[in-house]
Amino acid sequence: MNYAFGVLLLIWTNYSLLLMSKLTLDEFFNYTEFTSLTLAPSNSQSILIQTRHRIWDHNINEYHLHLYSLDGKTKTLLTRHASSLLRPRWQGEWIVYLSGNQSNTIHLYSTRMEQTFSLPLSNESIHAFTLSNTSLYFATRTPWTNETDKAYKDEWNDVIEYRDKERGDTIYRVNLEDINRFQIEILANISLRVVELVCSFDGRRLVFSTESTLQHIESMDDYDVYSIDLTDHSSIVPRRLTNNQRIERNLKWFNNESFLFTVTNEGSINGEYRDTQGRLYSYDFLNGNIHRWADQFTGSIRAYDLLENGQQGLIILGQLNTEIQVYTQQSKSSPLVKKIGWNGTYESIVTTCNDNKSIIAFLHSSFDVPQEVYFVDNIDQLNLAQSITNENKLFKERNLPKGILLYPPDKFEQKNLPLLVLIHGGTYFADLNVFYADWYFCAIIMATEGWLVLQPNYRDSSGYGDEFLYGVRLKMVSRPGKDILFGVDALIRDGIADPRQLAIGGYSYDGYLTNWLITQTTRFNAAIIGAGAIEHVIDWGANDMPKSNAYFLGGYPWQMPTRYQEEAAVFEMNKVKTPTHIVTGGIDVRVPVAESYLLERSLRVLGIPTKLIVFLGQGHELNNNPWHEKIKVREELKWLQKYGHMCVSPCEGYLV
Repeated sequence: MNYAFGVLLLIWTNYSLLLMSKLTLDEFFNYTEFTSLTLAPSNSQSILIQTRHRIWDHNINEYHLHLYSLDGKTKTLLTRHASSLLRPRWQGEWIVYLSGNQSNTIHLYSTRMEQTFSLPLSNESIHAFTLSNTSLYFATRTPWTNETDKAYKDEWNDVIEYRDKERGDTIYRVNLEDINRFQIEILANISLRVVELVCSFDGRRLVFSTESTLQHIESMDDYDVYSIDLTDHSSIVPRRLTNNQRIERNLKWFNNESFLFTVTNEGSINGEYRDTQGRLYSYDFLNGNIHRWADQFTGSIRAYDLLENGQQGLIILGQLNTEIQVYTQQSKSSPLVKKIGWNGTYESIVTTCNDNKSIIAFLHSSFDVPQEVYFVDNIDQLNLAQSITNENKLFKERNLPKGILLYPPDKFEQKNLPLLVLIHGGTYFADLNVFYADWYFCAIIMATEGWLVLQPNYRDSSGYGDEFLYGVRLKMVSRPGKDILFGVDALIRDGIADPRQLAIGGYSYDGYLTNWLITQTTRFNAAIIGAGAIEHVIDWGANDMPKSNAYFLGGYPWQMPTRYQEEAAVFEMNKVKTPTHIVTGGIDVRVPVAESYLLERSLRVLGIPTKLIVFLGQGHELNNNPWHEKIKVREELKWLQKYGHMCVSPCEGYLV
């Protein structure tokens, strides 16, 4: 009886899938992305949710800020034009946010008065802001007087003094006790750019992190944490708290005498510069000591928050292999405890606590469940969390690809399928059991169009231990490239992938790898590459993360000339046979746009079919115009259809 019921259920499930429509390209790009969550500081059963929306008629992305009740029954729009750069803050009755088109103006929404106040605070863009119970603190580039600005323009006209024109930041305070008569007070000047500001619970200390004024990772001396004693009104001089080879992120106070921060793939706390997986630390003001939390965890720390205002320690999101799960830790010396929850990926976890009752909100998704916002009031009952949003319900109504190896709809576990190797970027990223849908995370639509999609986690990927991460150093394309080819061979050997229909692609660092791999084998019929370098000298000299190039290749170009050449695809371009599609942002500085022009010219000289698309006004993230996102994926699908099914060389045997 049970067997018969199981058979009937399987038949009904498959029949239901057949009735579902396949996802279209237009539907794919109507996926709602959640960009920040902020719980009410009091027990008001409210949450602030920011989402990204593509406004096709105006060629822009809008960031909407809504105030939801936790039961999802009420939803109040605060703005359609929130900034994507700085997440909102909520303290007491005040919700503070920036507008995307007014970067020098702070907006304060009073939950008590249900009214928004706009404070034009500076002629300069605001870099960071935070709140205490009575004050707003913010940082901008130190402004010039009108006379200084005029004198400079008279002398230099439109000529750019590279570096020399850059200047540091000024930190200010605004008293919020009388919002109608606010006054701005200068707290401190610093020679660097402020990244984050956080005020202690008692309002006595301000802590901030810094970066270079150019926002280029060249010297780790630019990246440290400072504090300001707000009780000393006679002389407010920032005190440097850290001096090491790492970049501190995600500052948060633990109590009035210590704060927490993460270091993710950007240096190390001890000794010389060395990248690691995500780690979590606390700084103790009483003795200046830095302690590592979750020090026995072998994966990557991705996020954290306080549990019951820190009385129960921390709630931590940790990535192991392809999942991000929830953990708790009572103290820095206590064991890390994994909580029982759903399979997949938890993100953006936030907490609040009143009267010893916690509320926990988070994002969750998995391969077959689109991302939504959930909440729960008991950390031990994560699998009973209730959804607050239902923004992506359309994706539950479509016949989607299945599996970690993404099979086309209706072809799960079939054999001899056309294979697209879609490489994740980074470095130090990983493909996860998660549901994303955009121009970068486009595996779902690629599989919907008939491709079996392999998203390999090669050496360099996070979540597999630090030693696995270190495997990329000194062999930044050749070693992970071999890992990828071994994965393709395994699929061919098992009869899953059709050796006559192989394609490959990736964006950013995965573009570097794709460029390299089409010089190592001619078995790929088509390549789709975005913002990938084919050499490392100009890349080091012109990108905004030269520290990474020097770290991966063991030194500067003049110190390691042989390695810079051995790991560069440009010197082996004569081996390429694969038709290659290329995209790049017109003002990209993460991977200089010159690399894409160099790749296109090399292929054209060699007579290889190629096409280069440049998205004007776009940087590396391609986030200014939604049409650019759709055109990228649309044209890549056309390229795969045109070339992906025709061998450019003998199609037998393995790649390695």
